[in-house]
Amino acid sequence: MKAILKTTIAFFVLGVFISSCQKDIVLNSANANLTPPNVDAGAPQTIVLPVSSATLNGTATSSNGPVVGYLWSLISGPNVPVIHSPSLPGTLVSGMIAGNYRFQFMAIDSAGLTGVDTTSIRVIPNQNPIQTLTLQPGNNTNEATLSWTNSGTTTGANFILQELLASAWTTGGELFVGRGLFKFDLSAIPANATIISARLSLYSTPNPLNGNQVDANFGTNNSMFIERVVSNWNTTLNWPNQPLGDIATQISIPHTNQSTFDLIDVDVTGLTTSMVTGNNYGFKIRLQNEVFYNLRNFCSSKHANTAKRPKLVISYQ
Repeated sequence: MKAILKTTIAFFVLGVFISSCQKDIVLNSANANLTPPNVDAGAPQTIVLPVSSATLNGTATSSNGPVVGYLWSLISGPNVPVIHSPSLPGTLVSGMIAGNYRFQFMAIDSAGLTGVDTTSIRVIPNQNPIQTLTLQPGNNTNEATLSWTNSGTTTGANFILQELLASAWTTGGELFVGRGLFKFDLSAIPANATIISARLSLYSTPNPLNGNQVDANFGTNNSMFIERVVSNWNTTLNWPNQPLGDIATQISIPHTNQSTFDLIDVDVTGLTTSMVTGNNYGFKIRLQNEVFYNLRNFCSSKHANTAKRPKLVISYQ
């Protein structure tokens, strides 16, 4: 006894009818347990624009006899790419854009049975490479040390000093307070850039001109703040008109007992991001408690040792 199985096979590529055929399959006791072909569409792929093409490679085997036909088709995607050889096991696909594509691979064997499998191609946008900008200027004109005495005899700013101070000392029996301001030129960074990281390094001066003129760091509580300056300043700067620092985002630097202690790669990403996306008025350093005798003394951009000048390293994309 035999049975007749009629199968209709229609192949579509990207929604367009390609071919259709009807085939009589004779089933008897010898081939009643036919199984569809074993189909593998290949592993998922990822490409990065501007690359917009990839090769699909499928395989198929059948226990019923030879595989006699193949068909690649698009299931989903952000556009309709070109499948160059849809009737071959391997085909180039081109014209893809950013997004996720899913493809179906179909195979038919000599018994008229079909098997299918799917695979995917992820196309990701071309990301701008991460750029690194290192700023360590010499003779920076946007740099000053502010000073104040409790008698009011000294309230000015020194733009040529080789030191940046966060200090509280005495001079001539008077309390002397020092604060440092400095600004880096960030104009090379595009306004729409994303700041990945920003690291500030300040180097203790090896030959102090202030304090006890021996120790760059001194006192029982020389903890300090690094702040983002929130308003403009220039060569008319003095103690009474000094710009404020943003206390909401200030960075706390703990006390040190070391005579020389460099601040290396302090994370100022948030502060620098605000300077790039908003207004750049630079940084301010000051003691957390301006009580004498406490001192943090760093090299300014006027220092003779170029390696010890203030440095800002910014990574952006």
